[in-house]
Amino acid sequence: MRGASTIGWALIGASTIAREHVIPAINRQPDSQVVGVIGSDPDRVAAYAAEQGIPRVYPSLDAVLEDPNVEVVYVSGTNERHYAPTIAAATAGKHVLCEKPLALSIADAREMVERCHASGVVLGTNHHLRNAVTHRAMHRLIAGGAIGQPLAARVFHAVYLPPHLQGWRIARPEAGGGVVLDITVHDADTLRFVLDDDVEEVTAFTASQGMARAGLEDSVMGVMRFRGGVLAQFHDAFTIRHTSTGFQVHGTEGSLIGEDVMTQQPVGAVTLRRNGECERIELGPPEPLYERSVRRFNEAVRGQGQPAATGEDGVASLAIALAVRQSAETGRAVTVSPR
Repeated sequence: MRGASTIGWALIGASTIAREHVIPAINRQPDSQVVGVIGSDPDRVAAYAAEQGIPRVYPSLDAVLEDPNVEVVYVSGTNERHYAPTIAAATAGKHVLCEKPLALSIADAREMVERCHASGVVLGTNHHLRNAVTHRAMHRLIAGGAIGQPLAARVFHAVYLPPHLQGWRIARPEAGGGVVLDITVHDADTLRFVLDDDVEEVTAFTASQGMARAGLEDSVMGVMRFRGGVLAQFHDAFTIRHTSTGFQVHGTEGSLIGEDVMTQQPVGAVTLRRNGECERIELGPPEPLYERSVRRFNEAVRGQGQPAATGEDGVASLAIALAVRQSAETGRAVTVSPR
């Protein structure tokens, strides 16, 4: 039963990520509950709602936005479907947690941020990785000087995209498919968060290595240059079955090695190496990533701080991802501009 102080969430998009991660995260909070869902296929959405115990299926976006029980919408359709419902929700005075990337263009993403700001509603980008206890520990240690001045970083985020997630990600350019907008955008946000710095230039190569179709990329390698001087290597793929993920930062006084950390699960380990010694970092309780994301968003709705990743963070990560694609297409280094 929804109480008077409970924040009601509606899902715009009956997505896999909502089913597997976001719905449980919302309903496990003491102050929020999923109250309804809308999707493009009425029969599928009705079955989805019944499976998930969602009490209402909306016939239209207008019906979502007119429901007084809805304070927050979670936008998780395919990538080209993020912009319009976010603008509509902001106009209706609803807070928005939007999946990454915010949009397919910087102009649209910036308009989403500006419209939410003008309407006085909270906009968050669902970059889950910065909620991981591993990445937060690395951020804290770097800020505290544990490795001295950061010099270089490496991200290994090459995985195998399971069949149930392939679909539009490997076949529909118009929907924002491809590994860059699916995975590299997460690398960009996590690097920005851990290093507390912004990317100024990228260079990259992409490839289609047997999974992607329709001219889309399923593998990318490249380098990001940060304003503070750090060079960050990254390898992202949908096609790699037999390795783990990792995130490393190397500085003048030591190195941080994150193992199995580029994941949706609260797992992984961080090791500090310096002066010939290795120290396994005590991370504390591993709060599930999406639960922390929702908790932080609920707090922001109540006027207590900001979402874990803001709309501005979403614009920045999108700008980096689009620069990566442009570099691969042109064969040149590309300056990153979030404008």
